[in-house]
Amino acid sequence: MSMDYGSFDTAIKAASGEDYALMAELRHSFVESARRQLSLLSRSRCDANWQYTSWRLKGLAASFGATRLMELADMASVGAPGDPVVIRDIEAAILEIETHEIS
Repeated sequence: MSMDYGSFDTAIKAASGEDYALMAELRHSFVESARRQLSLLSRSRCDANWQYTSWRLKGLAASFGATRLMELADMASVGAPGDPVVIRDIEAAILEIETHEIS
């Protein structure tokens, strides 16, 4: 499933106006934070850590309107710790955000 960039683009534009350097910096910060949460998620082995980290990722995604990433984080929160499919899908969603050009 591909990413819906409408909300994400809108959030980035609202925060940065027409400052393209700031847009790039915000996206970079978002991706860096999401990757940090993904790293924690991939190392989580107990239910509590897995759930807590997935909630943090969902909150980060929600603050930027990254709806697909929110859905994946929500799926992770009810799944089994270390689920490789969920981790792979989250990683792909983050990569899509990283490489997407804001329109």
